[in-house]
Amino acid sequence: MVLGGARSGKSTYAEELVTRQARPVRYLATAVLDPSDTDFATRIAGHRARRPADWTTIESADPAAVLGTPFPVTLIDDIGTWLTARLDARAAWDAPRGTVAPDADALVAAVDAYRERLVIVSPEVGMGVIPAHRSGRLFRDEIGLVNQRLARACDEVFLVVAGLPMRLK
Repeated sequence: MVLGGARSGKSTYAEELVTRQARPVRYLATAVLDPSDTDFATRIAGHRARRPADWTTIESADPAAVLGTPFPVTLIDDIGTWLTARLDARAAWDAPRGTVAPDADALVAAVDAYRERLVIVSPEVGMGVIPAHRSGRLFRDEIGLVNQRLARACDEVFLVVAGLPMRLK
C-alpha cells in the first residue's frame, strides 16, 4: 500500500514498484471521468501518458470485483477516487456515515483474499486541517477508516512525502 498527500509522488512510486516486476501488470484506474472537469481530465491524461503501453488497463474499475480474477501484478490507483465514486453511487454525501460500509467491506475482503502481487495507492488526508464542509469531513473520515483497514491487510505500507517513500510496515 502506498499512501501520500496530493502531488506527493505516491502514484509514481507505486508505478516504480510494479515495473520492478518482470511480469504483466494490470492497472485498475478507479476514477470516473467527468468530461466537464478539464482539470481532472488533464490529471488523468498525465497518468495515461506515463503508463507503459503493455499494461492491461481497466478504467472506472471496481477493485473488489476485478480482484476476483487473479493477475500476476495489479496496481490500484487510487482508493480516493474509488471512494468518491462509491459515495456518488450511493448518494451518500448527505446520508448517515457508514453508508458506504458495504463497499469498504467488499474491498477489504477482496484485498485480504488476493494472493498475487498487489499495489494499492490511496490518499493520506488525516494530516491536514479539518474540512469546513460536511462532504470534506465525510470523505476524510471514510478514507481514513478504509486506509486503516487496508493497511492491516497489506504486507507492506509506504508513506510518500515530497517524492520520498518511507516504509511504515
